Amino acid sequence: MAPIGRMDILEKLTLDMQSPKRAAVMMLFYPKQGETHLVLIVRNSYPGVHSSQIAFPGGKVELFDKNLQETALRETEEEIGVKKHQIEVIRAFTEVYIPPSNFLVSPFLGICDASLEFSLQEDEVAGIIEFPLKDFLNDEIIVTRRLKTSYSVAIDVPAFLVKEHIVWGATAMMLSELKDTIKGVM
Repeated sequence: MAPIGRMDILEKLTLDMQSPKRAAVMMLFYPKQGETHLVLIVRNSYPGVHSSQIAFPGGKVELFDKNLQETALRETEEEIGVKKHQIEVIRAFTEVYIPPSNFLVSPFLGICDASLEFSLQEDEVAGIIEFPLKDFLNDEIIVTRRLKTSYSVAIDVPAFLVKEHIVWGATAMMLSELKDTIKGVM
């Protein structure tokens, strides 16, 4: 799910030379109306490379975070109001480097046993997308779209079409690994 050219960029970079900022996100599953759902956020519009994008709840590491998992839990609570104690962290997934913002993002898979009520951090989160697992596992949601990005005026990118939202880039790469992992145990 990496955009064309992204792998070429990544092969030429060494993360030691880039000194990336660190961040962590939570890929959170929970029950809703008898079905398992995955939550995504719509980022607010702001001057920056990730403005208005679809993402997992999460954010940058703070000095007081004990580890990356703690960052993902803290940021999930801050951005969408899900308390840390409600989330059982299952495992970490592959880190994803994001060249335009120089972030190295660590995704974590978490589950909640109960339905959730979201409380948005309005200065960062414009909305919530609740995405049923059965829809996520349907391969018809994988599309290619031409987008303007921070590094191209018009580029075809692989993406997930989620409730009329285009999910591409780092979040799509994380979703792809998550999808492959789930399908591998079914």
